[in-house]
Amino acid sequence: MCLGIPGKVVEVYDLDGARMGKVDFDGIVKEICLSFVPDVEVGDYTIVHVGFGITRVDEESANDTLALMKEMGVLEPELDADVALATESAIAAGEEHAGQGPR
Repeated sequence: MCLGIPGKVVEVYDLDGARMGKVDFDGIVKEICLSFVPDVEVGDYTIVHVGFGITRVDEESANDTLALMKEMGVLEPELDADVALATESAIAAGEEHAGQGPR
């Protein structure tokens, strides 16, 4: 599962020519590429998908979405790199065996 998750931009900087930033997802801070959202600044909220900010969103919508994601139990696994990698590996393994009948 790859969700678009809203987060608050807490830092913006340049890294080897790429516009980057630190984004806070309800206490979990990740380094994110902000090149696709050049108008986003510190204090703004952005929807992040696979490590890229893709659009700006207002604070109320961001907080409502984060609360719903937490309630559904999808926020932490989506932001935890080890869990995401294990899930992707399991999905890939399942695809390798697709169409081969029961194991």
